[in-house]
Amino acid sequence: MTAAVTRLRKLSGREDCERAFVIANTLQRLGRLREADLLYRRILAVERDHFGALCGLGSVRSRQGRIDVAMLLFRRAAVAAGPLADAQLSLGRMLRALGHPREAVLFYRAALAFAPDHAEAHLALGDALSMLERRDEAIVHYQRSLLLRPGHVGAQKNLGDALQALGRLEQAVVHYRSALAADPENADAHNSLGNALSVLQRPDEALGHYKRALAIRPGVPGVHVNAGSALRRIGRLLEAAAHYRQAIAIAPDYVEARCHLGDALCALGRSTEAVIHYEKALALRPDFAAAHNGLGNAVRAEGGPAEAIGHYRRALAIIPDYAEAHCNLGRALQMLGRVEEAIAQCETALTHAPQLADAHRHLSAALAEAGRPADARAALEAAIRLAPRRADLHLALAQAAPFASGDPRLAALEALAHDMASLPEEQQLSLHFALGKAFADLAQPERSFRHLVDGNALKRRRVVYGEAAALGLMERMRAVFTADLMREGRGGDPSPIPVFIVGLPRSGATLIEQTLAGHSAVRSAGSHHDLGRIVAGLGGPGAPAFPEMVPMMPDAAFVNIAARYLGGIRAAAPGAKRIIDKTPGSFLLVGLIHLALPNARIIHARRDPVDTCLSCFSTLFVDDQPYSYDLDELGRYYVAYRALIAHWRDVLPPGVMLEVDYEDGVADPDGQARRVVAHCGLDWEDARIPSAQTQRPARGASIHRLRRPVYRTAVGRGRSYGTLLDPLIATLRAGSGRDPGDDDLIA
Repeated sequence: MTAAVTRLRKLSGREDCERAFVIANTLQRLGRLREADLLYRRILAVERDHFGALCGLGSVRSRQGRIDVAMLLFRRAAVAAGPLADAQLSLGRMLRALGHPREAVLFYRAALAFAPDHAEAHLALGDALSMLERRDEAIVHYQRSLLLRPGHVGAQKNLGDALQALGRLEQAVVHYRSALAADPENADAHNSLGNALSVLQRPDEALGHYKRALAIRPGVPGVHVNAGSALRRIGRLLEAAAHYRQAIAIAPDYVEARCHLGDALCALGRSTEAVIHYEKALALRPDFAAAHNGLGNAVRAEGGPAEAIGHYRRALAIIPDYAEAHCNLGRALQMLGRVEEAIAQCETALTHAPQLADAHRHLSAALAEAGRPADARAALEAAIRLAPRRADLHLALAQAAPFASGDPRLAALEALAHDMASLPEEQQLSLHFALGKAFADLAQPERSFRHLVDGNALKRRRVVYGEAAALGLMERMRAVFTADLMREGRGGDPSPIPVFIVGLPRSGATLIEQTLAGHSAVRSAGSHHDLGRIVAGLGGPGAPAFPEMVPMMPDAAFVNIAARYLGGIRAAAPGAKRIIDKTPGSFLLVGLIHLALPNARIIHARRDPVDTCLSCFSTLFVDDQPYSYDLDELGRYYVAYRALIAHWRDVLPPGVMLEVDYEDGVADPDGQARRVVAHCGLDWEDARIPSAQTQRPARGASIHRLRRPVYRTAVGRGRSYGTLLDPLIATLRAGSGRDPGDDDLIA
């Protein structure tokens, strides 16, 4: 090629010019712009008005960033072309390809000045105007192109795109269908039609077109992302995640795909995995607000609301009116007990996006915690008006108060149930739990139980639960944390600040928390998962696993665990003499808690086994309790938990762990409150400790119930289900080692 350029140092005629023109174009395609530049200028020295050389040199100048010079050359080419519309069209296309649609418009208009009925020029002008977001003008030219050439697929599809961008979705669908009628194998039209149908809330139809687009043209990462998003909308999260993974495999730097994969994994309860993908997205694009928001959600799901706040604030620094981030920030603040700030954030979200149903929903939760039940209910009802087919919103409203005969909420639930199959799976399971609650309140246990069984079965399919590992961990705890180890002690930190409330969910932990939180010396950090994260980070490659490593750990390791934990909990509730950590699952870590924090007080919340298991089975937990969605697994987990608690009871020194029965709290709330306060080494405060009838701030699944006097109907709830619970009871009795006829199952 270089030799050819050298031989063409002097051009003597048209034949040399044309040969030089071919070589110059090749050089430009290869990126050898200086050599191409030289040949184009040699051609123009011989033929001043050589159209191709003027265009070629203009293209080189544009690629060099000298658009002003390029435009002069293109205008010379236009003059040289004269009234040839196709030449003007070519110039426009060249400029558009070089990323200059505004300049391209000038040449398309010139082409149409010479040939007003040039269909291709109208189409090209429409495309350039669309790139400039002048879509109303673009539509006029697409329509004119179609009048001149009615069956043109490109014009139909591009007109559909312009209409979709303007929100005229139904019209867009018509044009996409016309394009596909003319060319059923047009992958772009299938993808665009899928996008319009997605916005029209028709994800099933959209998915069909995305799959067709991928069948015609496999391996397009954007279409995989679109298919994944449609699958997420209909609740097929595992399939959605698979499409996002395919997009990433094709385009590893596709940050939107990584962010969407994180969202799907979060929805599947796999927040640890989700964190990895959000962090990879942010490594590629640090200012990607959606990834900061998603990372906040994943961290919050892992029990880190304080850390999540930082991610939400980073998202809002990038996009100040990001309504979802404001809403999620409100949720994290609420988890930390900063209820008024949470309300303010949800209200800010609604100023930016009044139609955001989730903002109304989370505002409702914060208002309920602030002791404003009427406002909380009004916010939930507003959410349902905006999204009447969101069964999760109906479930939240179902939890707000008991159902009574003729309750309009039941009619709304049953209307949704008639169309159950059309709902995404996650909404189906919410609807089953809501109907289970409704029929339980209406004393129809058989109907209630049928919905609970169906809802739990759907949920169980979506969670990952290794029963052998879960039960085995409890056995290993009993083997490692022996009486001798507990007597030895490991120093740790003597701080009396932490108060751990442990047990299974739905066992009365929230009532205990609220009793203590009324004391002037006490603050609650809510569900504070720092200890679990600290334990997860213990050890390293080649080291024994937890808990087997514990007997080999030096005393300094326990001091370090205590320091890290105390640093986090003090930040959550600065200045308090006692800080509550209500993380029920910490019953697994009682032995480690005592070794690291020997003066910490532990309160075990317990309740009748059948009532506990039934209440868990009736609850769609925000944070997954994966053992609770199958009655057999739930029963076996309860038996293992009870054995571990019995072990702690045997090996802990007297006075470390207090056990509080829910039933005793209902029968004698003030007496049990005095026991709890005394256990924490505090004096009784008549004026501050809430009584059974007091409305008080609350968090957790029982939030709405705490707005009413102590929930006496929860005692003995399992009896109303009769023989329906016989398999569960058999599992509990078999695990207790008692006679199957013995009804006393509380160990």
